[in-house]
Amino acid sequence: MRSRLRFFAAVGVVATLIDLVIFVRLDELRLWLADLFALTAAAVFSYLGNRWITFRGDRDARWVSQPGLFAVTALGAGVVDFAVLSLTIGIVADSRWLAKLVAISTAAMVRWVSYRLILFNRVRRDLAQRVPRPPADATYRLSVVLPAYNESVRIGTTIEAIAAHCTEAIGAGSFEVVVVDDGSTDDTAAHAAAAGARVLQQPVNAGKGAAVRAGVLAADGATVIFTDADLAYAPELLITLLEGVEDGWDMVVGSRRHSDSDALVHAKRIREFGGAMVNRLTHLVLLGHFRDTQCGLKGFRGDIGRVIFERTNIDGFAFDVELFLIAEQDQLSLLEVPVVVANRAGSSVSLFRDTADLLVDLVRIRRWAGAGRYRPTDSQTRVMEARAGDPQSG
Repeated sequence: MRSRLRFFAAVGVVATLIDLVIFVRLDELRLWLADLFALTAAAVFSYLGNRWITFRGDRDARWVSQPGLFAVTALGAGVVDFAVLSLTIGIVADSRWLAKLVAISTAAMVRWVSYRLILFNRVRRDLAQRVPRPPADATYRLSVVLPAYNESVRIGTTIEAIAAHCTEAIGAGSFEVVVVDDGSTDDTAAHAAAAGARVLQQPVNAGKGAAVRAGVLAADGATVIFTDADLAYAPELLITLLEGVEDGWDMVVGSRRHSDSDALVHAKRIREFGGAMVNRLTHLVLLGHFRDTQCGLKGFRGDIGRVIFERTNIDGFAFDVELFLIAEQDQLSLLEVPVVVANRAGSSVSLFRDTADLLVDLVRIRRWAGAGRYRPTDSQTRVMEARAGDPQSG
């Protein structure tokens, strides 16, 4: 990732110098013509340099693999460049290079914003394409995974509430509840087993990401959903996600920032602010600008969930970001749904500690993505390519 950033920066610096030098050298031409030559030369160098050097072999670099997309962005930035140049040249008429430098800087900001917006729309459109797949081979219709750490007080109640609602909605025997005891120091495992759950025990407290990964990989449901052990999300939402997956979506994720979402018990202001800031920072890693990557309610088609979690590396809370990154990379279908959330007391989440850890993990995720660590194996690719017919719009 560091080498890619260096290449990208180097190409950008050279393109800027080309733009500036050509414009200044062509001072005998009309302003618009000199600017056109300079912009065209810089754009061609930027495209070829990034395609052949920075993003060579990277199939996810959408803009360099699609000249039309790059040309539209370059054209818009060029219009801004000339407009700013025309205004600035009258103010600093004796410094042609300074006027051009101001224009280049302004156009660069426009180009960056345009690039992000174009990719945002393209990624969201890719994710909104449902593709029919053969029925998933599984023992249960639904597996509910609950990561738990020192939850002996409420884990039994949570399991009973989930089991009661699922029995009523889809029938007894058609679902399983998998509790992953993440190295608890209390008797969480015993309470979970007594309530009828299948229990997996981690030898040490490894983190929510590690616990969810273990649960999803061990689950045997055609649809696998993980949610929080404190029942922050009502059991009714499990059926909403189940129906979404069975309707053809690879992933169905809850979003607390969906326009139709509601909070029965609001989190503290500082925690809400921290969550919003963290979600903004995930834009450094993700292209899709998802409104809520950290919602603790996510569902997957069982086989797709397994090939996703087989590639996750983060054991802490940033594992959610990996899920979205892999979905973007593999062009899986994804649906965001509104949730009703009750923020419970006694959460094991530490706002400042976990936010700091998440920021560190975002850097690691970006580095690993650049190194190709999330690429699917041949067997994982075959699972994702088991499709029938043409994509249908979501």
